[in-house]
Amino acid sequence: MKIAVSVACMAMLAASRCSRPGEADRGGSSPNRGRYVGVGIFSPGEMWSQLTGVAAAKAPTAATLGDDEQIIVVVDSVTGEVRQCGNLSGHCTAFNPWSANMNTPANVGRHRGQIEAERAATSK
Repeated sequence: MKIAVSVACMAMLAASRCSRPGEADRGGSSPNRGRYVGVGIFSPGEMWSQLTGVAAAKAPTAATLGDDEQIIVVVDSVTGEVRQCGNLSGHCTAFNPWSANMNTPANVGRHRGQIEAERAATSK
């Protein structure tokens, strides 16, 4: 009897270690678990709307970077890439510290110092 229970336990343990093909690519053992892990939701900040190289909106009513109210940050659990995406514009920037082709630094239309200087000039 003990041998039958031991064999059954080993078979269940071995079966629990198996995964379906492609499951490792999704980053989890559960079919409901995706490979992107949420890190947080943040306010976009003033410089978010200054990013350049953003694809032009296809419709005049389409949201732009200035319309984003939240930035959603996720990590790709397979590659380690960190993405931050605008909630309305859908624009994403990515940072992968393990990639030789990082898109850093980001290109901006105006730098913070320029914006502050313009504010100071208009307040006088």
